[in-house]
Amino acid sequence: MALSFDLFGTLVTADRPSEPWDAVAESLTARSVRVPDDWEDAYRSAHREYDRGREAPLDEHVRLALASRGVEVAAETATDAVLDAFDSPVAVRNGAIEAVDAAARRGPVAVCSNCSVPGLVERTIARADIETQSGHSFDAVVASVDCGWRKPHPTIFEVTADALGVALADLVHVGDDARTDGGAGRAGAQSVLLEDRSLPAIAQQLREGELC
Repeated sequence: MALSFDLFGTLVTADRPSEPWDAVAESLTARSVRVPDDWEDAYRSAHREYDRGREAPLDEHVRLALASRGVEVAAETATDAVLDAFDSPVAVRNGAIEAVDAAARRGPVAVCSNCSVPGLVERTIARADIETQSGHSFDAVVASVDCGWRKPHPTIFEVTADALGVALADLVHVGDDARTDGGAGRAGAQSVLLEDRSLPAIAQQLREGELC
């Protein structure tokens, strides 16, 4: 058996900018990028189509939004600006450390997270200090921006199971969102939702060998 945990809303809570276009604009300006006067409209408009279930990387979206207004920016600059704009304070949720510790004592453990900002999942894990507090490093970190598919698409769960070296049927995914995290169950894995079991309860069941 292997376990994966959703990150945002499951292991941690994070402050998100209420007006992300402003946060990105501030970050771009700090890098001497000219921000168009109608930036909010550009940011909130679609600039390319994606297949259903595909992740739309936010740094790519920002580059396309700027280009639509005649502003060219290097890919690295857009990536850094977006990461800084969304790298906000986080709090570890009650029971998260205990659940990760208990899961790691049963088998390999991963983070499987929807996130359109490159590097933000890894930055958040480090900022929350989950691995140090639990005493265990994650065996895999799968972010939708890296694998290209968002939960509930089956591919992201298949990638996670493969990264942990188990069959999809042997993966248990823990998350807070029935629509996205519940996709694990529909894909052939097992999904455990926090609306049904709290993190402390999951930790206890893992310690007692009763989760699966």
